[in-house]
Amino acid sequence: MTNVINLNRFRKDRARAEKRAQADENAARHGRSKAEKQREAAEAAKSARALEGHRLDAPGDEKPET
Repeated sequence: MTNVINLNRFRKDRARAEKRAQADENAARHGRSKAEKQREAAEAAKSARALEGHRLDAPGDEKPET
């Protein structure tokens, strides 16, 4: 006698495996490690500081002398 196969479970397992494979592919394509995220944030902060340091004051921004 052969084993009975639950087709509903088989279908759901196959769909789950396909979804997991798609998630792994997306993570490999778009995912970044924690170190990469921190490096990018540090570079953005450094760039913002450099931009702010090179900013010229607008003519109307002068403080009045008293």
